[in-house]
Amino acid sequence: MEKILVLNAGSTTVKFQLYQMDENKNEVVTGGVVERIGLEGSKIVVDNTFTTELPLANHKAAIKAILGYLTQKYLRKASELAAVAHRMGYGGKYSTSAAIDADVMQQLYDSIPLIPLHGPAIEKGIKAMQEIVPSVLQVAVFDTAFHQSIKKEGYLYALPREYITHDKIRRYGFHGPSHNYVTDLAAKYLGFKGKFICCHLGGGASVTAVKDGKSVMTTMGYTPMSGIVMSTRPGDIDPYIPLHIMKTQQKTADEVNAILNKQSGLYALSGGYTDMRDILGEAQKGNQQCIFALEAYTYSLLKAIGAGIAVLGGLDALIFTGGIGEKGTVIRQKLCDKLNYLGLKLDLNANSVTPAPTKISSDDSKIQVLVIPTNEELMMAKEAYAVYMKNTADHRKAI
Repeated sequence: MEKILVLNAGSTTVKFQLYQMDENKNEVVTGGVVERIGLEGSKIVVDNTFTTELPLANHKAAIKAILGYLTQKYLRKASELAAVAHRMGYGGKYSTSAAIDADVMQQLYDSIPLIPLHGPAIEKGIKAMQEIVPSVLQVAVFDTAFHQSIKKEGYLYALPREYITHDKIRRYGFHGPSHNYVTDLAAKYLGFKGKFICCHLGGGASVTAVKDGKSVMTTMGYTPMSGIVMSTRPGDIDPYIPLHIMKTQQKTADEVNAILNKQSGLYALSGGYTDMRDILGEAQKGNQQCIFALEAYTYSLLKAIGAGIAVLGGLDALIFTGGIGEKGTVIRQKLCDKLNYLGLKLDLNANSVTPAPTKISSDDSKIQVLVIPTNEELMMAKEAYAVYMKNTADHRKAI
């Protein structure tokens, strides 16, 4: 079995997962996170139990710490890895994961202004791994790749052509590995690939319509800011609003960007809460702002699902995933109650169980309602393994 390392680099963290894989089997060996990179109290946490504090000045030091831990217990040497998967936001023209080369790196450099927090961290993670284990295949797994199947009328914005062609402005969509993984499992559970709507609900959230295994509509667009209401992001708004704020309050583009990314969404509606558990708790106490935030959140989801049903021409299954999707009993019920007109019926007992069973719709429901925990890391590992196997086969042919 081949060993695949999955890395997800953030501004001050690097999450990691080590897998053993072959064509028919995959298993998690270990995983964890390096926290507070470049800050006091930096540490590595493994399998939620083992913690070691050590000074980690930068991402290269963090990755050295990860490899040091792995080579003590699970690898004879770091070069034993078959591939390392790096999570990338923007994939541009790429419709599948790809071996990291100069072209892929240029795609990353071009996208950094759009993901200022994560872009530089991804770059540092890739470069550090390339320096430490240059012989190991590095693979980019793009958030946007799964959505490359959306038709032109679904991804092209009605903007002057020069912005489309020169600046590559279009709807890209995000959470691709999650939507891909979850809808694939749904198809296996149901025994067919049909018309699915997948709701990835977490701090960031998106709704994707999937037909026969391919994305045909998604709510996030050029950036992960658009779509439905999120924890601190507003979702879809009138595009003049940022211009109005800049004009009337003399805000810079960066200041408005911070408002839209960090001070909007549920945070703004609820009066300062970002965690759905806190909002639900406050709503139960009668907090009117939190009650309204829940209604606005559900309404936003309902609109997105309605659009997805229209594009699909019907619906076979509604799928919930992500932290809120998997644990949000109240949100699922509020939403499904509004979809009763479709013949969708929730099994209230199944919905109230935590963790929820896969199927939470009643037996006489015309639409299946599923709760499927996402596993983006496993999807990334599978993608990296596929690239590794293809590269190995190509190398053998060349010989």
